[in-house]
Amino acid sequence: MPMTPTAKAQLQIHFCVLLWGFTAILGKMITLPALPLVWWRMLLVVAALALLPSVWRGLRAMPARLTLAYCGIGALVALHWLTFYGAIKLANASVAATCIALAPAFTSVIEPWLARRPFSRRELAFGLAVLPGVALVVGGVPAGMHAGVAVGALSALFVALFGSLNKRLVDHSDPLTVTGLELGAGTLLLTLLAPLMPFVFPAFAGDLFALPGLQDGALLLVLSLLCTLLPFALSLVALRHLSAYAVQLVTNLEPIYAILLAIVLLGEQRELTPLFYLGVAIILAAVFLHPLLNRNKPTDEVHHAEVLGTSEAKNLVE
Repeated sequence: MPMTPTAKAQLQIHFCVLLWGFTAILGKMITLPALPLVWWRMLLVVAALALLPSVWRGLRAMPARLTLAYCGIGALVALHWLTFYGAIKLANASVAATCIALAPAFTSVIEPWLARRPFSRRELAFGLAVLPGVALVVGGVPAGMHAGVAVGALSALFVALFGSLNKRLVDHSDPLTVTGLELGAGTLLLTLLAPLMPFVFPAFAGDLFALPGLQDGALLLVLSLLCTLLPFALSLVALRHLSAYAVQLVTNLEPIYAILLAIVLLGEQRELTPLFYLGVAIILAAVFLHPLLNRNKPTDEVHHAEVLGTSEAKNLVE
């Protein structure tokens, strides 16, 4: 019996989320500091997109004001990835993935403010519900990883900011063009920040123009092409056949995939206590319950994936 388009799309989205779960693992395996790691990742994606004529046509057709808006969002994407991989380096992949699950809590406050709509009491309640989980996560990691938790929470804040802004502009341009523009602007920002980073945040600093070693170079290609461009392109196909509710449930699995992969591939369970996993369970319960309780509410159908940067943020849908 042939597979239905919806069932095929479900499998495709699960595969995309699994690939996105690998981004945290690769971030831990790559030995580069956070700044050059993110710079190379963004540069490789932009270089690949620059080979597509449709991206250049989209750029030529884009109004100047919209171009500047996307460049500003790209700066936030760069800061999100910088702090996300910074959290991995300061703590581990499990901690960083858990912190990204805090993004819905920040979004519940930020998105109504940016969209100038009333605050939802239900969304605020779910945002507050993750706080006990955060407290347990902090208590469940060694003291040396607390800085990683703080940086990971900052990364989730950047997710909420650029995700909310992208939702206001997502229908105005071709997704691949937006991705190339945002990540290009992010690459430029990191290039400008590089000389200041040793004085501002030395733990993230590194030489951008030193070629990575063979192993790091291979892992960067996997991170950029197989775990960024491939799932993005595949998600564009799958999202045509799925509702916003269905996609949100699947993308909520990303922290779970990342943590399980970190246990299997990196043995990170030895670094963390049961309190950490209890905190993770509370955070993820709040993240999953929100779409379950809102499944009967009218909602927009799925748009295109907003940008590659949102893949780790679970912001594929409205």
